Amino acid sequence: MKKIHLIREKASKFGGAEVYLSRLAQTLSDSGVEHQVMHSIFPKFLPSWLRIILFNLQVCLTKKNKFYFSLERIVCPDVYRAGDGVHKVFLTIENKSKLNLLHPIYLFLEKRCFNNAKRIIANSYMIKNEIINTYDINSEKIDVVYNGVESKVINYEESFKKLSKEFDLDKINLILLYVGSGFKRKGVEEFLQIISRLANENIKAFIIGKEKNIKYYEQLSGDLGLSEKVVFTGPRQDADDFYTISDVFLFPTRYEPFSNVVLEAMSFENAVFTTKQNGAHEVLGSEYIMLNSKDMSVVDKIGQLLKDSKSLEKIKRENKLIAKSLSIDLNMKKTIKVISKAQ
Repeated sequence: MKKIHLIREKASKFGGAEVYLSRLAQTLSDSGVEHQVMHSIFPKFLPSWLRIILFNLQVCLTKKNKFYFSLERIVCPDVYRAGDGVHKVFLTIENKSKLNLLHPIYLFLEKRCFNNAKRIIANSYMIKNEIINTYDINSEKIDVVYNGVESKVINYEESFKKLSKEFDLDKINLILLYVGSGFKRKGVEEFLQIISRLANENIKAFIIGKEKNIKYYEQLSGDLGLSEKVVFTGPRQDADDFYTISDVFLFPTRYEPFSNVVLEAMSFENAVFTTKQNGAHEVLGSEYIMLNSKDMSVVDKIGQLLKDSKSLEKIKRENKLIAKSLSIDLNMKKTIKVISKAQ
């Protein structure tokens, strides 16, 4: 196999794409495939729109006969993994400033990226259909490869003991969980509205993630009478412990190509609810899919599930099996197969 250049503008240890890139690089190493990761050489103090333009110039002007597997919108990919979704669709959902140059530049690059790539990997059929419908791309050159999740050992007693010391938990508590940064798009306001409508008094809800407007959400939580029920933890390195003790993972996002947190929650035996605008809904049963982030019919569904311990345990076990079938190893095998097609 030809040497593969893995393309991502930012060098970071955090973020779904960055974690994915490191896993792919490791898999290529284990398979003896020569590869190189390419990040931006330009300083971080530059505005993001300028960095994106300069990064395109950096990789495309020096491409020659190099093989590019890109996780970034560039005009010269061989294989493009559309893990960030379709920006044109995203802009119809989110009200972004027209003065921000990043958006028209992304649209310019996105169209050429989809058209110029030999193969495209979409991480959900939702994204595949958006690419086809938005840019009239031939469906034959788009492969759907779902995200994968690592299998981890679950030790409920150990995790509960640790977190109960910090948060004064009781085993009668029913735990609801949200994990993700960028609270507006990912539905924390709707999460709080849903929690406020649940009648069960034994609920404890954790919101994990980074948010610059955290004061707004803390105020909203107080206004909804949730000060005793909802805990904002901020970013945590021990999110696995929260997944372990949680019963229901609720992720009412407005737009998400395929959120890794859904698979993580399923692998840790959570019942999971998310929106139809999240590509990860494709691995869930219809009763666990919200029509949109404001679909409050989910309140009754969660309420009924929390009252019915047998049904709750059943869906938890089923979700773990689904997550097990969507391993990171399977994702890597399918990804390398697509790369082989394009070489």
